[in-house]
Amino acid sequence: MHALPYWRLSGYYFFYFAFIGAFSPYFGLYLQSLHFSAWDIGLLMSQMQLMRLFGPNLWGWLADRFGRRMAIIRLAAGIGLAGFTAFFWLDKLPGMLLAMAVLAFFWSAALPLVETLTFDHLREERGRYSRIRLWGSIGFIVAVLGTGALLDMAPAVGVLWVCWGILAGILLYALTLPEAPPVPHARDAQSISQILCQPKVIALMAACFAMSAAHGAFYVFYSIHLDAHGYAKREVGMLWSLGVVAEIVVFMFMARLSRRYSLRAILLASFAAAVLRFLLMGWGVESAAIMILVQLLHGLTFGAYHAAAIAAVNQWFPGRAQGRGQALYSSLSFGAGGLLGALISGWTWDSLGSGWTFSIGSLFALAGFLLVWGWVGANATVNRENGPKIKDPVQ
Repeated sequence: MHALPYWRLSGYYFFYFAFIGAFSPYFGLYLQSLHFSAWDIGLLMSQMQLMRLFGPNLWGWLADRFGRRMAIIRLAAGIGLAGFTAFFWLDKLPGMLLAMAVLAFFWSAALPLVETLTFDHLREERGRYSRIRLWGSIGFIVAVLGTGALLDMAPAVGVLWVCWGILAGILLYALTLPEAPPVPHARDAQSISQILCQPKVIALMAACFAMSAAHGAFYVFYSIHLDAHGYAKREVGMLWSLGVVAEIVVFMFMARLSRRYSLRAILLASFAAAVLRFLLMGWGVESAAIMILVQLLHGLTFGAYHAAAIAAVNQWFPGRAQGRGQALYSSLSFGAGGLLGALISGWTWDSLGSGWTFSIGSLFALAGFLLVWGWVGANATVNRENGPKIKDPVQ
């Protein structure tokens, strides 16, 4: 019987998302301490999304072509750590852009491959995915709270040491993850182009692009936004953590939710919540109660959304297409969408102000809602054991 390496997979997710928890909220503050402008900060932080345009697709193709998935995951962890080490010596824009590009290109390679590895280990127990993935959310909380507390007592450069240690943890777990043979599928012969020609797939990918663009200002400027309105670093960390607690709760109940509600309903609720969330984020920052509500909505705008979207990708890109399907999802959403959102927010932050910048995010979320409403989920049913499943007309 196939033994699930639960703790090794969970440990990898823990450290991978712990890096995001230390990097996304606080690296912008570190850049601000070096006197970079809002545009420079947006440009530097957008490299994480820019490299997701190319990295996951290249690495996914290499993994599918040569079958060296674990070698790529380990290489990505090693070179990502080396690229980040350069930040200890850099403080000028050109050098930091290069280091950020190297870090992002290799760091972005790993997660889509680990997602496919996890599903291959789960085999017929794919409903347990959320139970493994929630450890990533726990890692995020530990990192965001710990780093926030540290930065209340130490200079902003402390974020470099925290991120470096977390990246070392990613490398350690990458070296321990076991390979799993891909699960054969009846539609292994179906080409990527055949899958991508389906209107529901095009619409879902476009909606995912819009959702990540909606989050662009949040990931780059939310901490700066709170700091400018008098929130302490510890309070910033607590708000970030609250959002991830909401995400964890959603992951824990996702199997139950997916038995009760269709894929379409979950996605529509997620996009509707995003429209409200970013409006409140931009215009209600003076109220701590509103900021608490804003972060509770993260359970829908990321937790429910991501679980539903990745379930659809897993169904629509079966067998040998799964690696490229996950890479495409990562590239178009977190890559292209996140890049556009980060660049727009860097351009509008000083010229239009925070309220209008976050309002642009709401417009992106509304576009995603309309795409899901019109084209995604018309054939959605519920898999009573494993969550959202799609009736595929090709079957």
